Amino acid sequence: MSVAPRSGPEAMLYQLKSRGPQTAATLAAACAITPMGAHKQLKALQEQGLVVCHEPVDRATEPAAAAGRPARSWALTAAGHGRFPDRHGDLAVQLIRHASELLGPAALELLISARERDSEALYLARLSACPDLGARVRVLAELRAEEGYMASAQALDGGAWLLIEDHCPICAAARSCQGFCRSELDLFRRCLGPAASVERSEHQLDGARRCAYRIVPLASTPAV
Repeated sequence: MSVAPRSGPEAMLYQLKSRGPQTAATLAAACAITPMGAHKQLKALQEQGLVVCHEPVDRATEPAAAAGRPARSWALTAAGHGRFPDRHGDLAVQLIRHASELLGPAALELLISARERDSEALYLARLSACPDLGARVRVLAELRAEEGYMASAQALDGGAWLLIEDHCPICAAARSCQGFCRSELDLFRRCLGPAASVERSEHQLDGARRCAYRIVPLASTPAV
């Protein structure tokens, strides 16, 4: 979406990206459509998770708002912003390559380990209050979802769990350096503790549509 589209939902997304949150009336005028048409398109975009509605708007900036009824404004969600070109993946790959070439593979491993330690500290702080493995997996899924992995937890038979990640926001970096994938698997194992086995069962880099981790509780060793 590098060139401004002239009409349709894409034009509305472009207006929100280039000019920030706006009312439906303002968007209708900018896109040369009726207010009713604008509302219809915005509702469709909202159902797709691309825009969100906020209210109220400061009536001083929207004089057309009816008395006593502040106008609502519309803004892009993170998914909506994601519809526009983003070169951060290319930049990450470039930085990884330069770090390896200039500083050596050992330096790159140090960077990955530092990222892993930061994540571990954050995860453990949230997992510390979880009473059992299921709760830990569910909270871990919430943490990963907050980071953009579209993660969820699915209960399986026998007390096992599946941690599913339908999106990988660092996929470009992971393809360039699979140390990131190894690091994340190690991170999950440490955070979920010795009472569970964690194995990657699906991997995007191997051609799967998602990454998934099978988590199985381990039988406790009886005291002697």
